[in-house]
Amino acid sequence: MGWWQINADTLAGSRFVVSPLAETFASVKMLHAGAGSHPGERAWLAAHLPVYRAELARDPVTALVVRAGLGKEWIADFLTPTPREGETFADEIARIRHADPTAARAHLALSLRGPLPAALHRDDLPDRAADLLTYVWEETVRPYWERRRRVLEADVLARTARLGQAGWAAVLDALRPGMRWLGENRLQVNLHEYPPREISGARLVFTPVTPQRIGWVAWEEGERYAVVYPCSGVLADGNDTMAVPTALGPLLGDARARVLVLLDSPMSTTQLCAVTGQGLGSVGRHLKVLLDAGLVRRGRAGPSVLYARTAAGEVLVHAGEARAPEARPALEDEAVQAGGESGGAAPRDGTGRGGGGENLSGDSIRL
Repeated sequence: MGWWQINADTLAGSRFVVSPLAETFASVKMLHAGAGSHPGERAWLAAHLPVYRAELARDPVTALVVRAGLGKEWIADFLTPTPREGETFADEIARIRHADPTAARAHLALSLRGPLPAALHRDDLPDRAADLLTYVWEETVRPYWERRRRVLEADVLARTARLGQAGWAAVLDALRPGMRWLGENRLQVNLHEYPPREISGARLVFTPVTPQRIGWVAWEEGERYAVVYPCSGVLADGNDTMAVPTALGPLLGDARARVLVLLDSPMSTTQLCAVTGQGLGSVGRHLKVLLDAGLVRRGRAGPSVLYARTAAGEVLVHAGEARAPEARPALEDEAVQAGGESGGAAPRDGTGRGGGGENLSGDSIRL
């Protein structure tokens, strides 16, 4: 198994960082795979995959860069710079554009696990990669970014709330399959047999992305390390039409009933807005009515105010389910429980930068 040695100070100083470039690169991986894991992803692919493929068909060299960079097992390092707090997409893409061409070719050879095709023996590969990622950002991610950003921030809030309730081990164990806290300052990042890495004293960030079954790790040797993971459940799939028990909708109203159903696990108003698509004012009014009726309770987890169903709320929801079992909502994968499939670590490539990740297919909140 691959694991990192990390001391308590480094872990305590880590951050969750929302990265537009990570979201864009994860979207490229999904476009490359051509398959989505839920209806929201499949609808997005139906809208953007044909145009993306046509874009690559017009530029065979860039298409070859993408195929080589994603590789069979490893992602080329220069394509996945480590996310940093407060960076915009322009800041992040500049780091790809300014990558050393010689290093970029070495990274591509590593991801291919063999010699580069003759067409890639050129110095404009970083520019081509940056141009394609900018295209994907502008055409397929940016139009949805405000909602995606809210979803990612809601995922972060759920995990920081979990941290306050159960500690680091519970958060890390649930971040993605193959990752868990081993004790004795050891963080397992995947199940592969790689040498351990000492990262104590470096900057560590955790970065969520909305595409499922996608993730990777990246690093700048001895300085910065990142784990990119998929957020999960109703937050990720964009399902704002979750079924409400038939008997509950007429009693509370569909919108208010949906809020009550979602509060099977603690959620903030930000999360509820992201999941339901309702405005902050509407969600706030629903929560006030549910609080006054004794159907939900609220509590604080660090800086976040979270809401959850009371025993009376449980009785009401389950009574509605008993009347309409076919409408039972699927709440097993909510963000507070985390999960999803993801990638792993890339081997050191001799340049002093790790990055990359196993190919399986900026805003910050301080912990």
